[in-house]
Amino acid sequence: MNARFAPGDRVVVRLGESPGHIRTPYYIRGLTGEIERVCGPYANPEELAYGRPGLPAQPLYRVRFRQSDVWADYSGPASDRVEIEIYEHWLEPA
Repeated sequence: MNARFAPGDRVVVRLGESPGHIRTPYYIRGLTGEIERVCGPYANPEELAYGRPGLPAQPLYRVRFRQSDVWADYSGPASDRVEIEIYEHWLEPA
């Protein structure tokens, strides 16, 4: 499976309110980040949680966010980042 995004691409995490087993943290939804790396394709854990095969495999990305964008009261250095692994179906181009 080809990855839709590449390192350096800016992406937005979907705001979706999906019920059930979700692998994307709520606090990161709606935020803009940058693809740090493509981790590869993996079975979709949101489907695996319900005993389904998780296919087709979904590209998994490590996405980098500025700490100050994630936490409004963050007072550390502006260069601080948080990295979160997110599946492609949660990402849109920024």
